[in-house]
Amino acid sequence: MSDQNLTTTRTRTYTWEDPFLPLQKGATMDPIDYMHAMMAGQIPKPPIADTLDFTMVLVEKGHVIFSGQPAEYLYNPIGVVHGGYAATLLDSAVGSAIHTTLSQGTVYTTVQLNIHMTRPITKDVGMLYADGHVLHSGRRMATAEAALKDESGKLYAHATTTCFIMPIGG
Repeated sequence: MSDQNLTTTRTRTYTWEDPFLPLQKGATMDPIDYMHAMMAGQIPKPPIADTLDFTMVLVEKGHVIFSGQPAEYLYNPIGVVHGGYAATLLDSAVGSAIHTTLSQGTVYTTVQLNIHMTRPITKDVGMLYADGHVLHSGRRMATAEAALKDESGKLYAHATTTCFIMPIGG
């Protein structure tokens, strides 16, 4: 079999906003208001959301849901969606859920992220939802969990995180 029989070309083009302008605005806002403004399209979403084509669909204090449609461009060499896709949606859900509990002038960074894949993801599974909930939000540390499920509630992956809370810039 020749290489030309194995090769087909596909293209994907997308655009994104400058990520630093929203960060500056976010520093002056209450974190949950910032998340609501982002979900409403008043503040651009981060470039990773455009890169992997996922979006925020719910924001409440301590609770955030993202949705994403698995696609062929996310496949790894064994014919399923790369595990990094599930990890990114789950990390976004747990981190954003924590973000909604912070006070103005504080941010978080991930200290630990644990992910468990429960079944393969393909482009045929339909829309997936990463549903993140805060378990604990203290002065310096926060923990959260998230589940990645399809529209029928079938679990594809789940995660927990621990995040360090700090003042902006330090």
